[in-house]
Amino acid sequence: MKVFRVLMLWAAMTTSAFAAKPEHEAILKQLHLPYGFKISIFAEDVPSARQMALGEHGTVFVGTRDGNVYALQDKDEDGVAEQRYTLATELYMPNGVAYKGGALYVAEINKIIRFDEIESNLANPPKPTVVFDKLPSDKHHGWKYLKFGPDGKLYSGVGAPCNVCNPENPIYASLFRLNADGTGFEILGQGIRNTVGFDWEPHTHHLFFNDNGRDYLGDDAPPDEMNQWVGTKEHYGFPYCHGGIIHDPELAGNMKCGQFKGPVWRYKAHIAPLGMRFYTGSQFPEHYYKQLFVAEHGSWNRSKPQGYQVALIKFREGEPFDEKPFVSGWLTADGTVLGRPVDIVQTNDGSLLISDDKLGVIYKVEYNR
Repeated sequence: MKVFRVLMLWAAMTTSAFAAKPEHEAILKQLHLPYGFKISIFAEDVPSARQMALGEHGTVFVGTRDGNVYALQDKDEDGVAEQRYTLATELYMPNGVAYKGGALYVAEINKIIRFDEIESNLANPPKPTVVFDKLPSDKHHGWKYLKFGPDGKLYSGVGAPCNVCNPENPIYASLFRLNADGTGFEILGQGIRNTVGFDWEPHTHHLFFNDNGRDYLGDDAPPDEMNQWVGTKEHYGFPYCHGGIIHDPELAGNMKCGQFKGPVWRYKAHIAPLGMRFYTGSQFPEHYYKQLFVAEHGSWNRSKPQGYQVALIKFREGEPFDEKPFVSGWLTADGTVLGRPVDIVQTNDGSLLISDDKLGVIYKVEYNR
């Protein structure tokens, strides 16, 4: 039986007193954004910061893969979180967080739990309620992204417990949803190696999700994928076909790529696209409205690293057609990795927050009008 230890940590960071750590300031100077945008440190000392969720009163909840769940508050609205709470520890890779109706939902590898009335009890969180506990316990691709859809249901995925394999249990390599009370579990899509980022296109309400491609097919294959789910159950190809175009040399057999639903966008290989967010705020210039920001966590299975940026995927009539760097510089010219973006959340004022699990920080991106 795991023990949930509740702590509260007070970080006395005010407008006059706060200054980012020198090493973080140095990294900020290396980052490049389009003209008119600025990036700053919203919060430091958030180890292994992964997915984020925004509470109705502006609290930023942060999941991790090291067992902790955090809450950050910027009560004086100066662009810096002056308070950090540790809501729980010793969880099983609580990567995913989602907020609805005053409650924080947390996706561990093998279950989803809920903290009720959380924003009014940050210093003394309640014991969590188990919402759903019938998920596999495999660590390999077991960490989850969690988000409420337009239909009020919880969406998440179960990755493949391997680099490439054909597991018998249909819950592996799948996208699923369930009701907020844990009932109504259903698998929506299969053949998805590992999705840890998705969002709904604001006009069509179609679900777009990233999928990280298999390793050990070379530096430039297969492409990582962005897929689309439009309401019917589909198979997206794994482990037989990758990127909609590459037959797996080990497992494809007689399977053809045309048998499966292909991606709507192909990223470069191994860039590891994770969190994504369609922009619906009014702070950024108009041409960013309803466009998609994607955190590219960066490659490891490549002789020359790539990724390590936040990309802008341009959409037209509900479909992607172009990709450009939006925040870059975490990967230097000599291949040094300064940071690894994971997730993106839009705040109430229309700015973006970006988590970085390498540095344990949350960045804030604003547009200077």
